[in-house]
Amino acid sequence: MSIQGITEQDIANYLANTPGFFERNAELLSAIHLTSPHGQRAVSLQERQMEMLRDKNKGLELKIIEMIRHGQENVAIADKLHRFTRAIMLTSNPAELPDVVVHQLMHQFMIPQGGIRVWGAAPAFASLPFARSVSDDAKSFAASLSLPYCGVNSGFEAASWLEDPSSVMSLALIPLRHGANGSAFGMLVLGSPDPTRYAADMGTEFLMRIGEIASAGLTRLLPAR
Repeated sequence: MSIQGITEQDIANYLANTPGFFERNAELLSAIHLTSPHGQRAVSLQERQMEMLRDKNKGLELKIIEMIRHGQENVAIADKLHRFTRAIMLTSNPAELPDVVVHQLMHQFMIPQGGIRVWGAAPAFASLPFARSVSDDAKSFAASLSLPYCGVNSGFEAASWLEDPSSVMSLALIPLRHGANGSAFGMLVLGSPDPTRYAADMGTEFLMRIGEIASAGLTRLLPAR
């Protein structure tokens, strides 16, 4: 809208750049009436400003609540990871470590099924379940993973390491390595009947940390270098 060459934008610019206008014309604050967004009643400019501030504060409150919720979730995850790490460190018998790793993961993070294989373990552990033979294809697949695999269970050999492979719809496959970029000496498999639990587009940073902690503990199973 334009009044004798003056546009609404001109008026808006003038008011924005003249902060003293309403101080000199304070009576306008109560004289100007606007439509409330919460109904069709007319409200003063001051009341409209208060409504806008209340709406803004409500939005900020929701953001703060969301931040607190995320913070609480992060603390809970950190606490679970701490208990998982502590359990590995307190396991004095190396032969028990694979079971501790799997059972702690299932317990702490409510994972329905878990399994593990370690290849190249010291001869003293050769007869234990975690040291059962693994195909060269499975070893090559583990070695090729720069990040944990998350996705559907499409017939991976690792699924057979689980208690009930037929019920597993999605998997996370986590390589066990000598150091961050070392060769793979095993693999963790986590399974769920929920096809969305381990989706291809999910972040894998947390699973990487799980793999690093598990790898550090399980190197005790390998022959001394």
